[in-house]
Amino acid sequence: MAAQGNGNGRRPLDWDRWPLERLMDLELRQLGVSLEGTWLEDLVLRVYRELDARGLRFRPHFWLSDEWFSPDGVPGVAVPFYLAHPRLIRLERSQMLEVEGGTREECLRLMRHEVGHAIQDAYALHRRRRWQRVFGRSSEPYPDQYRPDPSSKHYVQHLDAWYAQSHPVEDFAETFAVWLRPRADWRRRYAGWPALKKLELVDELMREIAGVRPSNTSRARPDALPRLRKTLRQHYADKRRRYAVRFSDGYDEDLARLFSSAPGHRHRPTAAAFLRRHRSEIRAQVASWTGESRFTLDQVLKEMTGRCRELGLRAAGPERRLKHDFAIVLTAHTVRCLHRPGEWCQL
Repeated sequence: MAAQGNGNGRRPLDWDRWPLERLMDLELRQLGVSLEGTWLEDLVLRVYRELDARGLRFRPHFWLSDEWFSPDGVPGVAVPFYLAHPRLIRLERSQMLEVEGGTREECLRLMRHEVGHAIQDAYALHRRRRWQRVFGRSSEPYPDQYRPDPSSKHYVQHLDAWYAQSHPVEDFAETFAVWLRPRADWRRRYAGWPALKKLELVDELMREIAGVRPSNTSRARPDALPRLRKTLRQHYADKRRRYAVRFSDGYDEDLARLFSSAPGHRHRPTAAAFLRRHRSEIRAQVASWTGESRFTLDQVLKEMTGRCRELGLRAAGPERRLKHDFAIVLTAHTVRCLHRPGEWCQL
């Protein structure tokens, strides 16, 4: 991997000790971070060892950009810049409430998934009739939203939100990631599932290309970090806008079922204070159920907390039950808003 500079030939700026407001006006290309010498480089080398253990000659190239992706036609993987420095990891968490790929295990899962896209392009696997019969056509348009079936056994389960169900190329990338993971024992894990046929095809295709040089050897690096001129402030404003959802105030009926406005409960904690106190726990639980962004969930939580305050509601019940029941309501409203954005967000 070649080192990345800050895009202007100068040494990286000493921004890791800057105050937040000054840091946010720094352009991405000026960050001067790279994969070399970081924990990311260790994980890239680990993925290479996993490919080598399968007899594959393919070595995707990795570079830093503004998000995770593997571009169409390029057999490589872009990794988000924030993972390359502890200060940037903290900044990502403060701006988006979570860090996608922020742990070694999660980062490896994402890398294996993106390598699935890269190897598909490297060997044009999506043009093979067997691939198309099992996974579908890669030319199918991506849906704006998809409604997964959590009980389906036609797809492997790797990333959150049953991502394999979103599109044929994601189905392949997820299946490849499960196949590549060492000691996954996918034959036993998916025994009796229709998804096993997909894993067996991946196994068959990988045996065919083992030791074969890829037909596509492009080393292009679209949207590489040294070419990104937007500031961190612009980057996070754009990112929050992408994750934003417009919500209505149609929560009242559900909130009134959970909480109380009765005069006899006026000495109980307010529902708004209850939700603020347990916000992180509830948000994490719903994120694990749905795979939705914590940033998106936090928007709904803020809306519902504000409505509780306006309605004068009190938390008049067992704390554990209230947290569980509210998490269910939050899940329902979030999913409804995301998948039916033209309707009121109420059950």
